[in-house]
Amino acid sequence: MNTRRDAAIDAVRALAIAGVVIGHWLVTALVVGDDGALHVHSPLAALPAAQPVSWLLQTLGLFFLAGGYAAAVSSARRSRQPATPTSGPEASRAPGGEPQGVPRAPARSRALTARGTGTGGRRKLRVPRRLVILLIPVGSLLGLLALALTAGALAGVPEETLRTVGKLVVSPLWFLLPFLALTALVTPIARLVRRFGPVPLAAGATAVVLAADLGHGFLPTTLIAAWTVPFVLGVALAHGRLGQRRRTGWLLLVGGAAAVVALVGFADYPASAVGVPGEGRSNLDPPSLAAIALAVAQAGAVLLLMPWLRRLGGHRAVRALNGAALPVYLWHQATMISVTVALAWFVGRRPGLLAEPDDYGWAAARLAWLPLFAAALVLVVRIAGARSAAGQPARPIRTVGGQPSGQCRAAGSRVIESPLVRVPGRRLEVIAVRDSDPPSRSRAAVRSR
Repeated sequence: MNTRRDAAIDAVRALAIAGVVIGHWLVTALVVGDDGALHVHSPLAALPAAQPVSWLLQTLGLFFLAGGYAAAVSSARRSRQPATPTSGPEASRAPGGEPQGVPRAPARSRALTARGTGTGGRRKLRVPRRLVILLIPVGSLLGLLALALTAGALAGVPEETLRTVGKLVVSPLWFLLPFLALTALVTPIARLVRRFGPVPLAAGATAVVLAADLGHGFLPTTLIAAWTVPFVLGVALAHGRLGQRRRTGWLLLVGGAAAVVALVGFADYPASAVGVPGEGRSNLDPPSLAAIALAVAQAGAVLLLMPWLRRLGGHRAVRALNGAALPVYLWHQATMISVTVALAWFVGRRPGLLAEPDDYGWAAARLAWLPLFAAALVLVVRIAGARSAAGQPARPIRTVGGQPSGQCRAAGSRVIESPLVRVPGRRLEVIAVRDSDPPSRSRAAVRSR
């Protein structure tokens, strides 16, 4: 498979985050009730004829499609790199004297790894970098939310307002459960997709969601099963297991769209792709068969539009949005709340802000406010991105073809220190393995200056 970055997938991810953010901003209205507290209303409740539009802005399926593709490519890259011993220099050695899973390097240096050590020696527990990158912005969001809610409670803000704000800010985090679970399982998923294709896994996941729709589901299982379908399609796309792309694209697009129409028109599924306050059933909480059908149709559209998406992915704005997808997703609701309350403080209850969303005039006014929301979100993301970058751990030394990549050079068992290798407050242990003497290790401690 091709493990290079695909601009089309970057465009898909950018379109997905744009659809989620704009969709949330258009269907989430903050209204001051008779009790003086903030409540959440939706224009979709007052304007049922507009509910079909929500199917264009519910783009979570694209998120998981892009996530499956990216996870499969990342897994394939890791499988092609030399493995690193996990419990010492002699860990996992094969009977022939070679570490298991480590390809034979063409140069005198067989393997080179870098490990951070503390005062007590090597660290046994290593947190995956991807998880750290995720936890830092999530922790920042939750920490600031806790401070804001505490300050509001001390200032006498109505309890219902605090509950509304907390729920709106935290609710997007549900996405992390299925995404992290599926990403962690990408290796066995990819193995099954390569052997059997995507249909068996997708069919099994769909059966789980069908059982839930019939009243026999368990929420976490249903949540993961529903988004397994677009994730598996992304993995299959990465491994070239979707057959002839154009034919498969039309099959998925037409089949998924027809399933949505049939479920809504004849099986009494909600007409809205997202939840509507006051309605007893939702296509997203938990995800229904209609949500899966929409994701399948979106996957088909992606296959058909790949050339255009690849050109779109090269645009600067798309690259910027793709690179900031996580902070944009995490902070967009908090930004909307802050800007809405701040604007209403100065201009009052204007349409599109704290006014009741009871007509199309409100929707038109909300569209006019979106540029202000977007500008504020850009500022918030810049601040959040700077804080996250400052808190991320230093990267280990990487190797290319068994040799250090531009940071230090090793010849046989000799290690030459480079001033480019600087890890504040930590010591790096560089291990070089000579072809002529596999059992021995020559170690050199490179201290950061």
